[in-house]
Amino acid sequence: MTDPLFSAPPTVVRLAGYTKADQSEILGDGADPFGVADAGLTWLPKEDHFGVRHEGRLVAHAGLLPLRMAVGGVETRMMGVGGVAVAPDLRGHGLARQVVGAAVDHARTRGPGHAFLFCRPPLVALYRRLGWRTLDRDVEVEQPTGPVTMPLRTMWIPLHDDEPWPEGSVRLLSYPM
Repeated sequence: MTDPLFSAPPTVVRLAGYTKADQSEILGDGADPFGVADAGLTWLPKEDHFGVRHEGRLVAHAGLLPLRMAVGGVETRMMGVGGVAVAPDLRGHGLARQVVGAAVDHARTRGPGHAFLFCRPPLVALYRRLGWRTLDRDVEVEQPTGPVTMPLRTMWIPLHDDEPWPEGSVRLLSYPM
């Protein structure tokens, strides 16, 4: 079924970059567009960017970044997904599914066995519908003052052959993405 809002199905494109102006184009100029400022965290920029344009306007984005993580004391590489944004006036049209799906598809070409993301609790159901699983343990992340426990929910998805998440404590060896 075609979405009546779009004359043709929206297409995800690889973006050359993603700026504060791009973010404002999607989410507006609010002080806390992702609703995570109260967490007081320092975040990393993403390397790869995927977006959807509608009538010339950037309306959705997801970013991707390869990261090092220690799970059970063993260092491993994973792909971090972040900066997921959909214009408020276009939510409910499958744009998050498209941009997150494009990021995950690209992550599969990069080698690691898992992708992960951090999200606010109200978004857990959305990501579950997209195939993500909740990690039911705390995750430590680096911050300027040293490691802290991530206050947001951690979710993950296997990138190859339904690979299970490894056992043990989890520490992101960098700032979150």
